[in-house]
Amino acid sequence: MAGRGGVTNDTKTGVTTWDGVVPLECNPSSSIMKLNGHLKWVEAHEPLHEDIDTLKTNGVGPGMVFANYVLEKNLEFGLVGLVPCAIGGTNISEWEKGKVLYNHMMKRVKASLNDGGSVRALLWFQGESDTVALATGLGPYIEIVRQAQMGIDLLNLKTVDAKGLPLQPDGLHLSTPAQPRKREKGSYPMICLPPYEQLAKPNHYTDAAMLPPP
Repeated sequence: MAGRGGVTNDTKTGVTTWDGVVPLECNPSSSIMKLNGHLKWVEAHEPLHEDIDTLKTNGVGPGMVFANYVLEKNLEFGLVGLVPCAIGGTNISEWEKGKVLYNHMMKRVKASLNDGGSVRALLWFQGESDTVALATGLGPYIEIVRQAQMGIDLLNLKTVDAKGLPLQPDGLHLSTPAQPRKREKGSYPMICLPPYEQLAKPNHYTDAAMLPPP
């Protein structure tokens, strides 16, 4: 999810704009960097994907609140380097291994390791493109699939339950207030601070990072 929190569409002009509202939990920090569109490290700030998902208007997403939570819970963590890769409006099938978006993501991930960093987690949140199934014959099976997703038990892989989070007026995208509420739901504590021995070593991907998008 590139993040559309605070993005609205003017129905008269067709122009989409971001309201510029940044929750405290998403504030920039000198300890939070991002790999920008030119594969250079810069200080991260919202909208995190503004130079990645360039064909759309970006707003608040899950990346900054996640990074701030990591630093809040582990004062000795050091620097957090975010590698935003999301492209809004894409289907999960477009991220299959070997396809353009997957290859682009892996190029960015590998570039992030050039300065001696390591991959510690993959934060994946599938957006609205695949929710069309709710309005089709697949509707009755949504809860079955949901239960299966929440029941996955793999090393270094945790699922985040976003059901019930507030949406934008379009009824599809998560709103700005929804991003900090992921912390309140107890999602981030499960995924951002695993035991050290399960974390990736330098130049090595965790199981979670190597999995295709869920």
